[in-house]
Amino acid sequence: MSAITISLAGNEPKSRTRVDDSDDASRFDEAVLPHVPSGYNLARWLTKNDDDARDVVQEAALRAWRFFGGFRGENGRAWFLTIVRRTAVTWLSRAAPERHAEPFDEEIHPAAEEAPDPERLAIGAASAERVRGALERLPPALREVVVLREQEGLSYKEIASVAEIPIGTVMSRLSRARERLVRDLSEPEER
Repeated sequence: MSAITISLAGNEPKSRTRVDDSDDASRFDEAVLPHVPSGYNLARWLTKNDDDARDVVQEAALRAWRFFGGFRGENGRAWFLTIVRRTAVTWLSRAAPERHAEPFDEEIHPAAEEAPDPERLAIGAASAERVRGALERLPPALREVVVLREQEGLSYKEIASVAEIPIGTVMSRLSRARERLVRDLSEPEER
């Protein structure tokens, strides 16, 4: 991953709900900036493009700074990842609105039988590049919950908060994503 520089100077709005002081800037540095790499990771998987991901994270950091007065110190990581996700969704909707649509099809998403664990399958049989390709082929809604759970280690409750969906939907999307990963990684590798 290349370095991401967050520049807030000169981008502050004229009127804000937050107080401008060094304590506020220090709180922002502690609560948000450590999570920029996680934000980049999420943005990269959602946009599938390094440059777009950097732009999304920059815009998300500016939004976080602008609305930091509304942050109550609960969970800086989940709060910032929510902003990154919203920013990425807005970014992608401007680029290609039809990219987000994925109809549910029973033939594509059959009921799961006893499927092998995708992580064990990935570690035991698939190369990192193959796993990356399978993850990139997932629809954005499925890919984001896998990234938030498996790469960022968020709980189902945190994912539900970040993605603004019910916990049941998080579990359903994770299940469907894992099934697709298993199916994709179980197919023989083309040479």
